[in-house]
Amino acid sequence: MTHPVWPLFDLQVRTPRLELRYIDDEMATELALLAAKGIHPPDFMPFAMPWSEEPSPLLERNTMQFYWRCRAELSPAKWNIPLAVLVEGAVVGTTGLITHDFQVLRTFETGSWLGREHQGAGIGKEMRIATLHLGFLGFGAQRATTSAWEDNGPSLGVTNSLGYVANGHRAAVRKGIECSERRFEMMRNDFLTRLRRDDITVSGVDDCLALLGLEPTDG
Repeated sequence: MTHPVWPLFDLQVRTPRLELRYIDDEMATELALLAAKGIHPPDFMPFAMPWSEEPSPLLERNTMQFYWRCRAELSPAKWNIPLAVLVEGAVVGTTGLITHDFQVLRTFETGSWLGREHQGAGIGKEMRIATLHLGFLGFGAQRATTSAWEDNGPSLGVTNSLGYVANGHRAAVRKGIECSERRFEMMRNDFLTRLRRDDITVSGVDDCLALLGLEPTDG
């Protein structure tokens, strides 16, 4: 059913293996509980902000507040669209599109995580491809970017397997220590040539475009 006020709740991407859905409060709760069960080994931090190390129940409450904040702060000038990743109806992780001045730059950044019990099964690659379909075909992007710490092998593996082009690196602080973050980009033509698939469907986009300050796109 079409949501009468917040059309993003109807946004969905489907592949033969998984589904992406805009996060409502029920899915936010599931993600909060999943995050509390663990996302990464205790001796490794994949995130710029070590939010995943907060004790329970603060971690779960912070997670809920993050998704509420994404809704509250959304505007055509700046938006973060978080999506739950569902496999056979179960929430296994999250992905998202983050933009600044998208109307002009036509660039979005992706970010994601999976619960530890769901890692290592190829879900990360499939959900990245699904996210790229939404950004390029749903919203008419011209460029996608992503980044990861230089020691984040799983994330870098997905990025390299999809053919992103290295776009430099930067020094950043991770838990009080200087670390190197590697950056990558993918252009629209590369996506259309190599990654566009006929078995991935995007629905609910048209009703969201005005909310994001966008015009309809022909994909």
